[in-house]
Amino acid sequence: MSPSAHDPSVQGTYADARKCPFCGKPVPDRLNHCPFCREAIPTVSTRSGFSDSEGRYKIRRGLLYMLLAGLVYYFAGGFSPWRVPIPIPGFVSEILAPLLFVAGAGFALYGLYIRIRS
Repeated sequence: MSPSAHDPSVQGTYADARKCPFCGKPVPDRLNHCPFCREAIPTVSTRSGFSDSEGRYKIRRGLLYMLLAGLVYYFAGGFSPWRVPIPIPGFVSEILAPLLFVAGAGFALYGLYIRIRS
């Protein structure tokens, strides 16, 4: 029977090993603790840092802001047959509602960017 590459007796090293940052000895990749010094080996993640659910959340938030901006514009601009009981200044429908819509579109696009990256 020939020795395999995973056998620790083959030249004293592991084929799929990394160095322990504390003692410097080779440790198999499947282990989380060094068998020599018993220290926990930190793992390094190569992900982008974004999760898919975070992207979905930002897309939904952006769409909600866009819908809210449309409702504000509809009622504050006087397009509704219903009258709002308090007077609404003109800058709400001229400046704030479009600004809220653009912010919502930005959130939705950023969420889409996160979904593509993750």
